[in-house]
Amino acid sequence: MNKVGRLNCTTPMPAVQYFMQTIAHPILFIGGGNMAHAIISGARKAGILDPERVGVIEPDINRHSLFSNAFADPSDAIRWIRSRDADNATLILSVKPQMLDIACAPIREEIAQLPFKPLAISILAGTRVEQIEHALDHKARVIRVMPNMPAQIGRAMSAISPSDEATEQDLELADQLFSSIGKTITVSEDLMNAFTAIAGSGPAYVFYLAQAMIEAALQLGFDKQQAQTIVRQTVFGSASMLDQSPEMPRQLCEQVTSKKGTTQAATDVLDDIGVTDAFIRAIHAARHRGIELGKSD
Repeated sequence: MNKVGRLNCTTPMPAVQYFMQTIAHPILFIGGGNMAHAIISGARKAGILDPERVGVIEPDINRHSLFSNAFADPSDAIRWIRSRDADNATLILSVKPQMLDIACAPIREEIAQLPFKPLAISILAGTRVEQIEHALDHKARVIRVMPNMPAQIGRAMSAISPSDEATEQDLELADQLFSSIGKTITVSEDLMNAFTAIAGSGPAYVFYLAQAMIEAALQLGFDKQQAQTIVRQTVFGSASMLDQSPEMPRQLCEQVTSKKGTTQAATDVLDDIGVTDAFIRAIHAARHRGIELGKSD
């Protein structure tokens, strides 16, 4: 099976119905922030994760109530893995990229003492496989995954990029886990910065457009509540149509646009000032910044 270029086109609900096999070995999240919580919650609802087999290393004691097995001390977390008496384990690196070395330092030697080499899945933006391998002292097989913000509502778009050492079973596990919170695509690592620029930053582009529409609605006389209702429903309805239609966005745009009508008056202005080109340049800039951040690390 080719590791690159697979696309899981299931929507979240069919993914829940299809992937019903619970992961049998322990899963340890290193970092218990919003994305970790979203992944755990979505995968639990999908039947992928058993709460008793999920641990979280999280220094903020106030967040421990969100998880069944939370640890402030990394040594306690590794002992918890050992107590599961399993022949495998998966580590999910879900800290901020600049915290990678600090988060991994206390567990490097502990991991080396495990009777198996675990899988490490990193969701750290802009952090290359080789950096992750180095941070873990090459004690784990590595897969990079980049989910985006809609993971919080089970509508993520995630890219998966395995290292050379990762097995087909590792890739299937990562796909199974992240398909439970949205859709996945498997790509080579050299496309991860491009994916981040499009999908990782993508929700901000949509919110940017929505905010501009709200500001225009306020200028045109609607109150704040009316403006928000109009724009939110318009964006939601349009996104739903785009999701369900086999047609390209340009074709859908043409269906809304009557010759010399109101929509054309608007899109003519957008074309005249080069909005499409500006968005393309913006995405290229985001990709370039991702490359720079990776090099600076």
